[in-house]
Amino acid sequence: MSSVVEQTADDLPEAPARPSHRAWAVLQGVAIALGLVGMIGGFALIAVDYRPYDIPTASMHPTLQIGDTVLGRKVGGGSVGRGDVVVFRDQAWSGGRLMVKRVVAVGGDTVAVSREDNRLTVNGKPVDEPYLAAQAPKGDSFSVTVPQGRLFLLGDNRQGSLDSRTHMDVDGGTVPADGVEARVEATVMPFGRTALLPRTAAFDGLAGPDAAAPGPLEPAAYATVGGAALIVLTCAAGGLAGLARRLRRS
Repeated sequence: MSSVVEQTADDLPEAPARPSHRAWAVLQGVAIALGLVGMIGGFALIAVDYRPYDIPTASMHPTLQIGDTVLGRKVGGGSVGRGDVVVFRDQAWSGGRLMVKRVVAVGGDTVAVSREDNRLTVNGKPVDEPYLAAQAPKGDSFSVTVPQGRLFLLGDNRQGSLDSRTHMDVDGGTVPADGVEARVEATVMPFGRTALLPRTAAFDGLAGPDAAAPGPLEPAAYATVGGAALIVLTCAAGGLAGLARRLRRS
């Protein structure tokens, strides 16, 4: 007598994946790979090229404020120009502690503030400084010729900054260019002030090095955020597609 064999659903061979499912799986894998490359590559570039610094005083107000955390790109003093905001060390100024000021003159420049109109001039040419507080006075008059290999630095808050003007007794208030550690390119915290530091064109009419072009911070940040977003969206889309397939089968 022959026996009857019942076949259950578990005994059925698994149906081959549809071509559309395979294509989606390939696209999902490619998107996640691209997202990882962008996120890791952008973050690595920022980590290698940039360093965070805290702003403890109001000497750079309104450009930088107390409590800001900024990102500075690691550079040498030879690669900075007029208008750059730099992080530097100078033993005579602060005992070697880090400070943040704006470069207004480089080696060979004559920088001055006249008693008549209280306006900053570099090599005899007046400089309009849009980064200062409105109607901010420049302080007492002075005239200094900057030695080669040194920088003349001022705070944007001219009434509340201890800068080159208050150290005239040491090399005319100048600091060695090789004391520069970084060029500030962005504010990252608090989040309400997160922004790139705009390049100033105030010194563009002068011969010689002006404020440098921005580094790779902006594209690296976009790559990091965009890569992370691509991974999250791809995984979410994959989860929703899987849920839709299960609902159709049921």
